Amino acid sequence: MQQIEISNVSEIHKHIVDAPIGRYIGDRGAKIFAERADSILELEDGEHLYNRGDDSSSFFIVYEGHLELVKLKKKGKPKVLHIFKKGDLVGELSFIDDTQRFSTILAQGTVKVLQFKAEDIRPLILQEPQVMFDFMRAVIRRAHSIMDFIAKQQSALSDYISYTGKR
Repeated sequence: MQQIEISNVSEIHKHIVDAPIGRYIGDRGAKIFAERADSILELEDGEHLYNRGDDSSSFFIVYEGHLELVKLKKKGKPKVLHIFKKGDLVGELSFIDDTQRFSTILAQGTVKVLQFKAEDIRPLILQEPQVMFDFMRAVIRRAHSIMDFIAKQQSALSDYISYTGKR
C-alpha cells in the first residue's frame, strides 16, 4: 500500500462534493473534510485495505477504482459480499463507534482511497457540529437503506421457503 500526500485540496473537495456524502454535508462540509483528509492510499489488486478485527482509527472514501467487502474462507477464494465504488464511504461505522473492523476490504484492481484519521476528524464535533451532524445523518441513512435491503431479502427468502414447502 502506497501513501500519497495530498497536494490539491480543491480536487479532493470536488470529489467529496460529487460523492454521495456530498448531498448531505454540502459544499462547505466537503471543503472542511477535504482540508482534513490525511492522505490518498493506493492499493494494488487483492491488497487489503483492512482486515476483520483491525482497530478502526480511520475511515475512507473511494477515490478511484473498486473495493470488495469479503468474507474470507479457510480454503479457496474470498466470498464477495459487496462492491464499493467511487465516492462510497468505507469503514465509517467502526470509525464512529470505535470498534474493531467487522469485515475485510480488498482492492479490486488498482484502487485509490482518501484516508481520514480520527485525530483530524473528531475535533470537528466541537468545531463544526452542524457538519458532523450532517455527516452522521448520511451514515445513518445508509445504515437504514442497508437494513431495508436486508428486510426485503429476508421477506423474499421467507416467501420462497413458504411457497416451496407447500408443494
